Amino acid sequence: MTFTIHGVGVSRGVVIGRVHILERDQLEVQEYAIAKEKVNAEILRLQNAITAARLQLRAIREHVPKSTAAEIAAFIDTHLLMLEDSSLTQEPVRLIAELRCNAEWALKLQRDALVAVFDEMDDPYLRTRRDDVDHVVNRIQRILANQIPAKHEIPDSRLRDLVVLADDLTPADTVLMQHHGIAAFITEYGGPTSHTAILARSLGIPAIVGVHQARRYIRDDDTVIVDGTNGVVIVEPDDNILSYYRDKQAADSRYYAELAKLKEAPATTMDGVEISLLANIELPADFEAVRRVGARGIGLYRTEFLYMNRPHLPDEDEQFERYCDVLHALDGIPVTIRTLDLGGDKTVDGGYQDRPVAANPALGLRAVRLCLKDPSLFRPQLRAILRASAFGPVRLMIPMLSSLHEMQQVKMLVEEVRSEFRMRGIKFDEGMQVGGMIEVPAAAVCADLFVKHADFLSIGTNDLIQYTMAIDRVNDEVNYLYDPLHPGVVRLIRHTIEAGEKSGKTVAMCGEMAGDPRYVRLLLALGLREFSVHPAALLEIKRIIRDSHAGELAKMQSAILACASGREVAAVLDRIN
Repeated sequence: MTFTIHGVGVSRGVVIGRVHILERDQLEVQEYAIAKEKVNAEILRLQNAITAARLQLRAIREHVPKSTAAEIAAFIDTHLLMLEDSSLTQEPVRLIAELRCNAEWALKLQRDALVAVFDEMDDPYLRTRRDDVDHVVNRIQRILANQIPAKHEIPDSRLRDLVVLADDLTPADTVLMQHHGIAAFITEYGGPTSHTAILARSLGIPAIVGVHQARRYIRDDDTVIVDGTNGVVIVEPDDNILSYYRDKQAADSRYYAELAKLKEAPATTMDGVEISLLANIELPADFEAVRRVGARGIGLYRTEFLYMNRPHLPDEDEQFERYCDVLHALDGIPVTIRTLDLGGDKTVDGGYQDRPVAANPALGLRAVRLCLKDPSLFRPQLRAILRASAFGPVRLMIPMLSSLHEMQQVKMLVEEVRSEFRMRGIKFDEGMQVGGMIEVPAAAVCADLFVKHADFLSIGTNDLIQYTMAIDRVNDEVNYLYDPLHPGVVRLIRHTIEAGEKSGKTVAMCGEMAGDPRYVRLLLALGLREFSVHPAALLEIKRIIRDSHAGELAKMQSAILACASGREVAAVLDRIN
């Protein structure tokens, strides 16, 4: 019988194949007290398990083909680094000694404490870093339970062209699966910002996550269609459905072949209006994707990952080296570095472990607010970015501005660093631009004031929509209100763009809305002339731009702004598209 199951498509593409269910023995963590004289032996048992986990991961890393980009293997390196972190190597030891509990129990207690911290984070990308904690802890727990490594961790050509179905996958799993020739994967858990999802996109493996209870309905060796674009799994499709999706595969292949030809083509509309088309990046794994699509610059480089999965803050020199690595890896194309933007609890680094969790992190001490409250956190990053500006074209961008005073404070700190560098003869780019993100409605309303003090502005639609609609976009009960076409959102976008037009300053958009093909012509009609999107979306956005007439779209602006509801805006957009 044919039926469909829905999840979250995190890596595009259509695959037709047989299912291989990745079964891991159910992990039951034993909890029991140990005698005082057995404490040292129990600590040694835990330490041996951690050592064995390191050896397993190193062996997996060695299976990665030499031709694979170094950035891909870096995901496994992240888990290796976590196995060196005192939060996993020392804290469970302390618990064993103090509570006289067994190693499994101590590890579980520490896992629960770490995951609780991540669960309170507002930023969805950082919140899903709890997955990395689970992946590493589960590996140690399985060693403590004397479980043998999973079959897919041993090279096996029989896995080629299969669709893997699992509860969840680690980055190591994903890398190995590409090595084994897995065609696609489906997981019951996970989200679009998990390391596994990011890796799937980077490796070009169609994937769907969050397919709840999939293993209850799908059997080993079932034939399935994985539609990673729409997040749909079709189980035991009939001949008509198979024929349709085979035609779709052929059409997609032709479409992407045509898109690839646009790599060197200019992002120019039919009437000759030049659009600046940039890429968003957050991890080293994105660098190759940027080169592959020929992005002319980076409109958003997120720096939060530098602060994750580590007990201590990255110092100035480490950050400087990372930024220089980015400039070198991207062959000198312009890079806009966004300063630290973490959620309200700020507990991803060693310097903020004891900070109380905010009742509403989205409205709390985050991003520029945190940085200005603690210059000892902010100043090393400003110094590192300024130093890196001597080695390539760099712009600095400040997230979540809500008042003009914040912008002025940041510029004052930047000028203090510049003055010090001039005195000490440290090289930097005197002309490095400092801009701000418009993510808070108050900033959008006052965009005409901000643009006088900023070299450029960039609209972050993810938060702008969330704050405008007063909803938590990751809350299932209210996220139906998350509407990019709401007249209030559309008017704030136009107001911000208009402020840039009047001042002669660039206004970009780096939120998800800019990378959604449905909204490209709407944004062109509103006057947007700089898009910054995920590399995977860049060529498709370029195609739409090249097939659009900016002058004709501009005539639709009044009709768009006159709409009284998101439904009315959508109707106008349907005509435009």
